[in-house]
Amino acid sequence: MTIPGLTRLDHIGLTVPDLAQAHEFFVEALGCEYMYALGPYRDGGRWMSEHLGVDDRAVMRRLHFYRLGGQALFEVFQYEAPDQRTHVPRNSDVGGHHVALYVEDLDAAVEDLRRRGLRVLGEPTTSRGASAGQRWVYFLSPWGMQFELVSYPGGKAFDHDPQAFA
Repeated sequence: MTIPGLTRLDHIGLTVPDLAQAHEFFVEALGCEYMYALGPYRDGGRWMSEHLGVDDRAVMRRLHFYRLGGQALFEVFQYEAPDQRTHVPRNSDVGGHHVALYVEDLDAAVEDLRRRGLRVLGEPTTSRGASAGQRWVYFLSPWGMQFELVSYPGGKAFDHDPQAFA
């Protein structure tokens, strides 16, 4: 039984070390639309730990909202906290993650990333099996978070014959 009324992904929240640097990345590199900012938030009680699971002395300095492609929303935070960890988890770490973004022309997108000085991890990979028809590559944001570019303009094998992969 799923959560009643669940219909879609609403937004992705992430914390960055430098909001100005992140703003440039989201607007200039990814082409996001900057929407609005909120903050700062701080509470002298237990609200931060009870509602956000962070140290009660944490301060959310500011957060920015961005829209990509008319649908995806990024909620980008800059926090200060006495117990803040500053290392970016790898995909293999518990809590590791990445954000995958669809592009029409993967080769042109990779060339643009490199021109911008963003680190691309390896060369594009061609998928097999249910994902045949897709190519992808990971890259790092300026603060080291993993992003992925994916492209499958003709669809994936799964799209053409879902029963073959059931």
